[in-house]
Amino acid sequence: MKKISGRIYTFLIFLFLYAPILVLIVFSFNDTDTGSRVVWGGFSLRWYQKLFEDRLILEALRNTLLIAVVSAVISTVLGTAAAIGINSMKRLPRRIMMNITNFPMVNPEIVTGVSLMLLFVSAVRLFGGRSLGMGSLFAAHITFCLPYVILSVLPKLRQMDPNLYEAAQDLGCPPLKAFFKVVLPEIMPGIVTGLIMAFTLSIDDFVISYFTSGTTQTLPIYIYSMTRKRISPEINALSTVMFGAVMVLLIIINVRNGKDRDTPERQDV
Repeated sequence: MKKISGRIYTFLIFLFLYAPILVLIVFSFNDTDTGSRVVWGGFSLRWYQKLFEDRLILEALRNTLLIAVVSAVISTVLGTAAAIGINSMKRLPRRIMMNITNFPMVNPEIVTGVSLMLLFVSAVRLFGGRSLGMGSLFAAHITFCLPYVILSVLPKLRQMDPNLYEAAQDLGCPPLKAFFKVVLPEIMPGIVTGLIMAFTLSIDDFVISYFTSGTTQTLPIYIYSMTRKRISPEINALSTVMFGAVMVLLIIINVRNGKDRDTPERQDV
């Protein structure tokens, strides 16, 4: 009886979480402009066609992809370097740095967004330059993506035999070449996972982008501005495309993490 009730409870929880998304996906193929009414008028792809004919949506999509790609690449490079530095520290400094790294992840996004907005506005007043826009979005997205990259790369560094790098140097390999030949291939799965995670978080972010975007629009901000007016079925199509893209990336991340769990981590001394 307990097992059956547990399954029913789990089913209801998942139904509550995913039923609205399922309804959104289904009505993105609805032929009727129903507005706020739930009326099925037949299967159609016309809202997807209108979606990709909308100049403002395409501009928001371009901004979103540009910010996501640039911030993911930069945060991956910086996060990998930071993970290598943290991994080489002694136990107490490492714990301190890990606490500092974890803090932005547990901090509410609205606090992070407001703090970054105040920082950027103060920097513009002190040093001059442009107001909030693409530059502030790049900086904000790199900031909140960085901890996720660090936490993706660190486990691979702990799994690696620390003597491999020294052995390569003993055999005559220069330090930089030893890093690219020995260390980089060992931690590459963590780097790829961190890159995908940073891209996913960047493309999906709304709260921080809302406070640091100025007049620049990303897809989440554009969707929010559309919902404040008349609800258009284009929102359903746009949300479905974003949901599908993020879901594919999350599946890839989970598959890679599942493979990484098969390899035991090196314990801290």
